[in-house]
Amino acid sequence: MTVNAESSTSTASWRDLPAAQQPEYPDSEALREVTADLAGYPPLVFAGECDQLRDRLGAVARGEAFLLQGGDCAEAFDQVSAEHIRAKLKTLLQMSAVLTYAAAVPVVKVGRIAGQYSKPRSKATEIRDGVELPSYRGDSVNAPAFTTEARTPDPERLRRMYHSSAATLNLVRGFTTGGYADLRQVHAWNQDFVRNSASGQRYEALAREIDRALNFMKACGADPAEFHSVEFYASHEALLLDYEAALTRVDSRTGSLYDVSGHMIWIGERTRQLGGAHVEFASRVRNPIGVKLGPTTTPEEALAYIDRLDPDREPGRLTFITRYGAGKIRDLLPELVEKVTASGARPVWVCDPMHGNTFEAASGHKTRRFDDVLDEVKGFFEVHKALGTHPGGIHVELTGDDVTECVGGGDEIFVDDLHQRYETACDPRLNRSQSLDLAFLVAEMYRDQ
Repeated sequence: MTVNAESSTSTASWRDLPAAQQPEYPDSEALREVTADLAGYPPLVFAGECDQLRDRLGAVARGEAFLLQGGDCAEAFDQVSAEHIRAKLKTLLQMSAVLTYAAAVPVVKVGRIAGQYSKPRSKATEIRDGVELPSYRGDSVNAPAFTTEARTPDPERLRRMYHSSAATLNLVRGFTTGGYADLRQVHAWNQDFVRNSASGQRYEALAREIDRALNFMKACGADPAEFHSVEFYASHEALLLDYEAALTRVDSRTGSLYDVSGHMIWIGERTRQLGGAHVEFASRVRNPIGVKLGPTTTPEEALAYIDRLDPDREPGRLTFITRYGAGKIRDLLPELVEKVTASGARPVWVCDPMHGNTFEAASGHKTRRFDDVLDEVKGFFEVHKALGTHPGGIHVELTGDDVTECVGGGDEIFVDDLHQRYETACDPRLNRSQSLDLAFLVAEMYRDQ
């Protein structure tokens, strides 16, 4: 995979279409220079890995596995460290262990990681004290400080996104194959957890059960290699099309195009226009593709996405990530699932219980109630149970740190606590304890299916 796509078999058709949420770079020549350099950089992931994830997601689509997708709302350049990455990975591994053991289902593990540096915004500019500047669009575009210099989109940040993503993937691969992800580490993953945490104690009890099961299997002569490492995949929103196109390559095995910036890419709620550049770009690459669907989505639109993005009806190719909000999911999701299922298509159905449940606290902090997050997941499972379809997974914004960004959960966080450790660059995330609470509750819901 050495040939840049836009110099041969082309994805450049997207350039003729309207592209929402793109930065306005003041120096277009500087952008061209950066993307030309990126086009010659090595791939961050490989086509074979993308194919493997598509196969795993095919099992999810058929009802044989469950997708756990999670990570930061927006990654930050100053958090590319072993400590930060290990904490996120640890939380996802713990959630996966809970779901695999308690729900008795294989779990496909996908991080919002190594590329989630860009964020769409509802407004192009922000006004403070009468001063208007471009909105912060993630570290890949500009900086959060409210100054003209910081907020001016800088294409050099695309280069830094590539290098930060490469460093992150290098660490993730080291952790997942170098012994850290060995299932016999389930206790070690919990050592630094607050001992008086209810979810930490509950997890420790489950870890003891896993230990006993592993010891029994070993005594019987079984010690599969799968217990010693994990498959872990990287995903992000394919928002900045100049970056994604520069990292699109022709697979030397098949001649197909792959976006080698991540294993799975998704189209966001604000960029899913059927006649837009993002859908066109995604239709040209062979990666697994996700589409975020909000409450305005019609069944006809969903069927049109299938025709554009999954014309061969290939299980694992297309994932629908619904983000309705707890108050709307039970009313709006059934018709969508019903009509898509009746068409014969088999997308992966995933619940994003975060984005539809955001509100602003009196303190000015954006936050989410854990009970609302949980209620949307419950509604998701209820709808699929009633229709006899498979609730394929959850897509959550989380961190391995003990932040105070979402209210509620087993270790109750109150609105007045938000200021204590509110560290997100954009949207509020579940902390480690809340993430484990959610995993246990999802496992119970899955068993009830």
